[in-house]
Amino acid sequence: MRELEGKNVVLCVTGSVAAVKSFDIARSLVKGGANVAVALTSAALQFVGVRALEWATSKKPVTTVTGRAEHIELSSKADLILIAPATARTISKLAHGVADNCVTLTALAAMGRKVPLLIAPAMHRSLYESPPIKECIGKLEKLGVEFVEPRLEEDKAKLATVERIVQKVAEILAGGGDMTSLRILVTAGPTRAYLDPIRIITNRSSGKMGIAIAAEALARGAEVTIVYGPGSALPPPGAKVIRVETTEQMHEAVRSELEGEPYDVAILAAAPLDYAPAEPSPIKLSGCEVSLVLRELPKVHEAVREARPDIFLVGFKAEFSISDERLVSAAKRKLVEAQMDIVVANDVAREGVGFEVDTNEVFIVTRSGRVVHVPRASKREIARRVLDVVLEEMKKR
Repeated sequence: MRELEGKNVVLCVTGSVAAVKSFDIARSLVKGGANVAVALTSAALQFVGVRALEWATSKKPVTTVTGRAEHIELSSKADLILIAPATARTISKLAHGVADNCVTLTALAAMGRKVPLLIAPAMHRSLYESPPIKECIGKLEKLGVEFVEPRLEEDKAKLATVERIVQKVAEILAGGGDMTSLRILVTAGPTRAYLDPIRIITNRSSGKMGIAIAAEALARGAEVTIVYGPGSALPPPGAKVIRVETTEQMHEAVRSELEGEPYDVAILAAAPLDYAPAEPSPIKLSGCEVSLVLRELPKVHEAVREARPDIFLVGFKAEFSISDERLVSAAKRKLVEAQMDIVVANDVAREGVGFEVDTNEVFIVTRSGRVVHVPRASKREIARRVLDVVLEEMKKR
């Protein structure tokens, strides 16, 4: 990889059984042209040998910090620090500024020097999804730390593949990755409609899927705008955020933004309401039976096609308790009816899929006839796979 040639990468290894993969990571980085130094915690030494890593990198690994201040030497020469694997303990320490071994010292010193820090977690799934660890990851992300999402399998958050980790290193060192020339508009979150001045109709969308797509696109170098309904997920730093509340506001914001600025891709990951009360009450409803007449709301994808007929358009299709075959058929129908280039479909009745959770399972259906199934994974991993398909399909245009 040209992005790795001559770059100085510090591979930090912590005490997970996934540390056995550190040799393969080091060799892949070296084969790509990088100069690799290694730092290991004492716990990591239980799983991987110093001699093997010295052979892989032609450098003696650092296992302790002495009067030579090895952590300062490593961080001052590094173009990137990679912690792979990173345990829950290490992530927690870094989020709270704890520097008590050669890995945490090196990583914190690198952050102080504005050296890119990339973390590849590996732990039991229950730990990875626990609120304190999620909070620590979110805190580090706000500080500019990037993560390679783990693979959620067999009740574990397994270390990402060696190929994915090395690819992410290359993307960061290249200054953004494979989407640096693209400008992307993403919709995310739910919308609301008022029954009266206090009560609303809405849905369970948290905005997590759309925010994951925006974060992944930013990490890959794209310029990103988020038209965001009242979701609970935090937008990533670096994105332009346009806040909306109703479907009409989302429709107008998308139309206005696309008419006023040049965009290459629109990804409609939001879950806007299709219907709203025809005549909301001007006063609070109380102590009476209410009959509700609904009116149809404008479709956001129509605003996209009206404003930019030529834009690459990605839509989402949520269904409930249907077979894979019917789910794919529904996506294909939406692809044609809404004149989309890609439709990402999921069944929100399935465990760990859809609203208010951190995982998803999708079928990606393309205009060119491809159907890509992505089994249940983190929403950031789903976002990565969706954007991979977007790039592949854009090349066919």
